[in-house]
Amino acid sequence: MKAQQWSIFILRVVLGWYMLADGLLIVFTPNWSAAGFLNSAKTFPAFYAWFGQASNLWWVNPLNEWGIVLVGVAVILGIGVRPAAWGGAVLLLLYYFPHYAYPFNLQYGWVVEEHIVYAAAFVVVALSPYAEYFGLGSWARSTFLGRIPVIRALI
Repeated sequence: MKAQQWSIFILRVVLGWYMLADGLLIVFTPNWSAAGFLNSAKTFPAFYAWFGQASNLWWVNPLNEWGIVLVGVAVILGIGVRPAAWGGAVLLLLYYFPHYAYPFNLQYGWVVEEHIVYAAAFVVVALSPYAEYFGLGSWARSTFLGRIPVIRALI
């Protein structure tokens, strides 16, 4: 086993655990809503406020909650790693902007903070030729799901 394969596998599992743990915390928090986060955005406030409208929260909340969980599960199990990793990167970039008013004056760095670091790590996993090592993706492609072209491309 190559060091690169192990390092991508470990990175994949760590990122997956990060997303899964956060997602499950949100899912099992009674009355959780993204409204407060979305409506207090400091950068692109109109964009995020649209998602935070009461008429949109019926789909935004479950998409957010379960999107985080599914990214974590997929990345840990190694099924649909590339789409899940791209999804994780997009989610983390979406979570990045509401925190800070542009120009970003961060305590420990200008522009770069943990959301950017995690998003970059997801991009590394998505682009790695070793993204699916020690994963269930090859097994899933050998099942009946692998015979469906659209699903095969995703898993």
